[in-house]
Amino acid sequence: MTEGGQISGLAAAVKDVQTVTSSGESVQQLIYGVLVRHATTHADERGDLCEIYDDRWEFTPDPVIYAYFLTLRPGGIRGWSLHSEQDDRLFFAAGTVKVALYDGRQDSPSAGDVNVLFLGTHDRALLRIPPGVYHALKNVGTGDAIVMNLPTRPYDHGQPDKYRLASDSEEIPYRL
Repeated sequence: MTEGGQISGLAAAVKDVQTVTSSGESVQQLIYGVLVRHATTHADERGDLCEIYDDRWEFTPDPVIYAYFLTLRPGGIRGWSLHSEQDDRLFFAAGTVKVALYDGRQDSPSAGDVNVLFLGTHDRALLRIPPGVYHALKNVGTGDAIVMNLPTRPYDHGQPDKYRLASDSEEIPYRL
């Protein structure tokens, strides 16, 4: 405190809110149906090894039937998009990605909720995004980001299960 208990500009300042517990766990309540499984990277003199998916984890009951990866250039944005039939199971392998989720399901216990996660090299994780949850990715790092997807359905080139909104859409109460 300053002399007399006054701090210049304090009335206009915004106080931080709690984001993690004292043990480092996020206090953010995840959107209903969203799952995050943080990965462990094992390093030795040869390099790194990081397990992406193991059916024994029982992460979801759906088998892995299709997989692809994408790169995201620094500052690049993908989304908003959602699926009506499939889960996305995204693995954040490299870079730093800001992941924004919006629950567009009107009958969901978390309808209208927004989640924001930062995943990538510093915190590799497998993220399940259920149908009806909009998602957007933004590379907030300085190099390319690499994201793998293990969706619950293979891509149907003739009838894609993908719906898009502009990244600045008024339908979503969050800006990347």
